[in-house]
Amino acid sequence: QVQLVESGGGLVQPGGSLRLSCAASGRIFSIYNMDWYRQAPGKERELVASITNGGSTNYADTVKGRFTISRDNAKNTVYLQMNSLKPEDTAVYYCNVGGRFGVGIASYWGQGTQVTVSS
Repeated sequence: QVQLVESGGGLVQPGGSLRLSCAASGRIFSIYNMDWYRQAPGKERELVASITNGGSTNYADTVKGRFTISRDNAKNTVYLQMNSLKPEDTAVYYCNVGGRFGVGIASYWGQGTQVTVSS
């Protein structure tokens, strides 16, 4: 079994910053992609940013230039640095990790962490 533990969400004023973390533990052989998604009330879950095991990154147009995804392979952890936050960034943020685990090729979701941008 693999567990993902997210942290770092909270309430922040517009223009502020937050850093999310997602740590994977369990029977992990190799991790390929590590992604951050978000879901705002009444909306579908959307991909925010992704990073491959080679370090290639991809961002949604709405967050380019403001958010930075990174990973620490030694710690099986992915981060999302969020700067210049806007009210429309308010959502529950989920990490998703895909790779080869004890059960084989699979992907797992974190429990979600609330990010609220409001004055």
